[in-house]
Amino acid sequence: MKRINDRLAQLTPERLRGMRRGVEKESLRVLPSGALALTPHPMALGAALTHARITTDYSESQLELITGAHADVQACVQELTQIHQFVYRTLQQAGGEMLWVASMPCGLPTDETIPIGQYGTSNIGHAKSVYRMGLGHRYGRRMQTISGIHYNWSLPGLGNDEYFALIRNFKRHSFMLLTLFGASPAVCSSFVAGRNHELQALSPHTLHLPHATSLRMGRLGYQSDAQSQISVSYNNLESYAASLQEALTKPYPPYEAIGVRNPGGEYNQLATTLLQIENEFYGTIRPKRVIRSGERPLHALRDRGVEYVEVRCMDLDPFVSVGIEAPTMRFIDLFLLHCLLSDSPPDSRDEIAALARNQHAAAARGREPGLRLERGRGSVTLADWGAELIEACAPIAARLDGAFGGSEYRDALTAAQKSWHTPQHLPSARVLQQIGQADGCAYTAFVHDRALQTQQQLLALPWSRDQQARFEREAQQSLAEQAAIEQADTMPFEAFRQDYVAPDRLMPALATAA
Repeated sequence: MKRINDRLAQLTPERLRGMRRGVEKESLRVLPSGALALTPHPMALGAALTHARITTDYSESQLELITGAHADVQACVQELTQIHQFVYRTLQQAGGEMLWVASMPCGLPTDETIPIGQYGTSNIGHAKSVYRMGLGHRYGRRMQTISGIHYNWSLPGLGNDEYFALIRNFKRHSFMLLTLFGASPAVCSSFVAGRNHELQALSPHTLHLPHATSLRMGRLGYQSDAQSQISVSYNNLESYAASLQEALTKPYPPYEAIGVRNPGGEYNQLATTLLQIENEFYGTIRPKRVIRSGERPLHALRDRGVEYVEVRCMDLDPFVSVGIEAPTMRFIDLFLLHCLLSDSPPDSRDEIAALARNQHAAAARGREPGLRLERGRGSVTLADWGAELIEACAPIAARLDGAFGGSEYRDALTAAQKSWHTPQHLPSARVLQQIGQADGCAYTAFVHDRALQTQQQLLALPWSRDQQARFEREAQQSLAEQAAIEQADTMPFEAFRQDYVAPDRLMPALATAA
C-alpha cells in the first residue's frame, strides 16, 4: 500500500487531469416485437465503413456507437447519449426499430440467417465482410451477436512497459469488474440451441446460472478451443507482438480445411491462420494505438508504441439508457490507476492459465458465497480479494477528487463498496430478480420491456434542429467518403487480400527495410 501511495504522489494533478476515456458500445437492432432486425444498416445513419461515431460490429444488425476521447466523464456520457438520440430518432422514422439493451442477444433465427456486416464494394469494405464471414465459419454467427462496452483509457506520460504492467494487473484483478458490473446471468435458449452447456432452466425459453455475473465473459461467450492454444505474454511489447505474430502467420489445419475460398469462388475467410487479423484475438483488455489508413494494428504498436488500453469486459447495463453511467466510468478510472500503481510482476504460462480459470469462475459463479479464486500458490475468497482492492483504491479516489474538485470519485468508490458487500444489489442479481417478474419469467420479455422504456426515455430528451442537422451532415459526409474510396480502388481484391495479410505488414518499418 505504501508503494501505491508513493507512486500516486508522483502523479501531478496536471497528469491526472490529462486522463482520457472514450466508449464503444455495441447493440443489436431489433424490431418492435423484440425479434432481430434483418434490415440493412439504415442509410440515414451514414456509411458504416467511414462514419466516425456510428458503425456496425459483426452483424449488419449490430450497431456500434463510438465517442471521442474525453477529459471529462460527464462529457463522454453526454456524447454517447446524443449519438443514441440520433440513432433512436432515425430508427423511429424508419419503422420503429430499437436497440436491444442487454449483452446477450434477443431470440435469434438460424445461424445462417444472421446477416454479417456489409461495407460497400471497395477492397477494404469487402475485406471487412470476408473477415466476418470467417468469424462465422470459425465460431458461429450466434456468438458474434453478443454485445458489450469497450472502455478506451489513457494517461499522459506512460510508456509501453507501464501500459503492459497495467495490463498484467488488470488481468489478475478483472474478476472484480465482472462481479461488480456483470449483467448477463441469463440467456434466451435460442442462443445455445445445439450446443453443449451447463445452464439451468429458469423458464421454458430462458436459461441461467443462479450465481452468474457475466455469461458473456464465460465459456459461452467469446471463447474458442482454437484460441485457447494461444498463450499471449503481456510482459512487454516484444513478447506480446511475438505471441500475436505467430497466431497471425501460422496455418491452422481446421481453418485450412475451410479454405480461403469455396469451390464457387466466394470468400470464406481472409486467411487460414489461427487468427485472420489482430482483432480476432479475444481478451479482456488490449493495448491499442490509432492506426493509419491501411496499417495493421500490430505494425502500429511496434512502430509507435501503446497509446491507450481498451477494456473489453464490460456488459451493457440494461438499467441505464446508454448502457453505462458516469459512476461506473469513474470506478474503471480508479481500477485502472490501481492496476498501474501496484507492483506488477512478470506473468507466466501457469499464471495465465490460472487467471483464465478465475475469469470463468467469476463469470459463472461470481455471487456464490465463499467462492475461492486462485492467487499465487494458494487461494482466497473472491469477496475478500475484491474488498482488499476496493480499500486500496481509496487514496486514488481522494487524489482524483483533489485534482478535479468535488467528491465524485469517492462517491463512485463508496457505491461500488456498498454493492460489493450486498451481492443481491449487483446488476446480475437485479437482472434475475426482474426476469422473475417478467411475462413468463422470460429473459427476452424482461429485456424487451427495458428496451421499450429506454426508447421512450431517449426519444423524450430535448433535441434541437442544430443537433439533428449536425448528425445528418456527418452521415452524408460518411457516404461521400465511402463512395470516394470505392471510386479510387484499382487493385483486384485477391491482390489486396494477399498484401494485407502478408507477414511483413506486421513488422515495424525498420525491420522490413532491413
